[in-house]
Amino acid sequence: MAKKGKDKPSEDRVIENRRARFDYAIGETVECGIKLYGPEVKSVRDGKVSIAEGYVSAQDNPLVLLLHGVNIAEYSPAAQNNPESPTRTRRLLAHKREILRMWKASQVKGNTLVPLKIYFKNGFAKLLVGVGTGKKAHDKRDSIKERESKREIDRAMRKRV
Repeated sequence: MAKKGKDKPSEDRVIENRRARFDYAIGETVECGIKLYGPEVKSVRDGKVSIAEGYVSAQDNPLVLLLHGVNIAEYSPAAQNNPESPTRTRRLLAHKREILRMWKASQVKGNTLVPLKIYFKNGFAKLLVGVGTGKKAHDKRDSIKERESKREIDRAMRKRV
């Protein structure tokens, strides 16, 4: 009997929105499924996704989470089966109580729902959504200072060893 291992290296592919962590202070997060068509799944597996300009909205009637502005490139071998628009609105799949919690969090002034990562888990495409509060310019400068000081400390530690 063969060992169960990872089938493809594309399973490990993670598309991350690094800009969101810089622009927003991320509070709680929720892992959601994404309702995709077949060719879109292939494009996500290939890493042809841009989530930097995307955002998530929550609606209360009916209670759903929607992903807007995320560009999933067309998969050329399936030309006739590609959806009409690469930036179409996609529905996110989560439990009702999670959707309700995210909707309530998005109603607070200054909060927004931000897509953080797209990855595969057990063969299904997942999206990590976070509640973000916008950072001011001085907060961003503090983030840069912390990152640079950490980098200098790491460099010094490597030189000593």
